[in-house]
Amino acid sequence: MRHNKNFNHLGRQAGHRKAMLSNMASSLILHKRIETTVAKAKAVRQFVEPLVTRSKEDTTHSRRIVFSYLKQKEAVTELFRTIAPKIVERPGGYTRILKTGFRLGDGADMCIIEFVDFNEAYTLGIAPTAAAAEPAKPKTRRSRAKKTTDAVEDATVVEAKKAAPKAPKATAAKAAAPKVAKKTNVGKKM
Repeated sequence: MRHNKNFNHLGRQAGHRKAMLSNMASSLILHKRIETTVAKAKAVRQFVEPLVTRSKEDTTHSRRIVFSYLKQKEAVTELFRTIAPKIVERPGGYTRILKTGFRLGDGADMCIIEFVDFNEAYTLGIAPTAAAAEPAKPKTRRSRAKKTTDAVEDATVVEAKKAAPKAPKATAAKAAAPKVAKKTNVGKKM
């Protein structure tokens, strides 16, 4: 009997289940979002969240423990370098499960599991906490000086353009006047 044993075996033996959860967790860490069934997503969430909590403290011991679960060096470095700095302030609940409907082949309930801080649509462009901790670059007021010099240069260029077209207009008028006179003379009979 299974009195009060609430563990989803996902229809697999223990070794297969551990390998599958390890691979899915690594894919989630590397890609920040994966599509799977709801049952597997809930199992992956239970598998990943303690590892993400462990990654907040970047020590050799915590890296080795996380590596013993994930078994992929790239996933471990991604977790400790990019994910951990973003979730330092968050006390838990690092992942989100969004249901997407039913799979066409067998009708399984499908969903997307993703990290909460890595979805731009839901974070509303809020800057990560690690970026807020970095010192901001000081703003300078150089732009005003540039605008005044640009305005002076523009003014001189405009004045030059105004002066230059006057001379060609006069020459154009002189050149155009004889043509008009010729046309009038040619069209008339004397």
